[in-house]
Amino acid sequence: MEMIIRGDKLSVTESMKSYIDEKIGRLEKYLENADGVRCTVLVKVRGKDQIVEITIPLKTVILRSEEKQEDFYKAVDKAVDVLERQIRKNKTKLVARQTKTVVEFDFNAIEEEPEEKKEVVKRKKVEVKPMNEEEAILQMELLGHQFYMYKDSETSTHAVVYKRKDGGYGVIESE
Repeated sequence: MEMIIRGDKLSVTESMKSYIDEKIGRLEKYLENADGVRCTVLVKVRGKDQIVEITIPLKTVILRSEEKQEDFYKAVDKAVDVLERQIRKNKTKLVARQTKTVVEFDFNAIEEEPEEKKEVVKRKKVEVKPMNEEEAILQMELLGHQFYMYKDSETSTHAVVYKRKDGGYGVIESE
C-alpha cells in the first residue's frame, strides 16, 4: 500500500510515520490488491488536540476516518479502529456489490458480526418555511438540533443546514 503522510502546520517525524505505517498495515489483510491502493494520512494540530484524517479510496468505496485526541498515538489507533469497523459493518453490502463489480476485500479475514436491524422509530412532518441560511442556522440553534430543513427564500429550493464536527455549518441544497 502506498502511503502519503503529511502534516498541516506541523512536521511529521519518522517515528510518527513508522507508527502510522504499522497501524494502517493491519488493514492490508482485508485488501486483495494492496499494492495498487493509495492511503492518504493528514495530521493536524488544533489547540491541544491532535487530529488524524485517513482516506483510502478503493474502486467501489472510499474508506475515511477522522479522529481527534490529545495524544497523537491514540488518535491514530482510534482512526484505524474506525476504518476496520467500517469494513466489518459494510461486509454484507460489499458482498452484494461483489456480484456486480470486483471488490478488493478478502472476506475470509473478517469474522462474522451480527447485523443490526435498522428501523424508523419516529416519523415527523414539518412545515418547510422560506428563509435564508442565517435564519435557518438561528432556528436550528434555538431548537438545539444538529440540522434544520428549510426552503431557501432566494432560490425556492429545499435545503438542509447542519452543524459540522469542526464547529462550522454546512448546507445541502436540492436541485
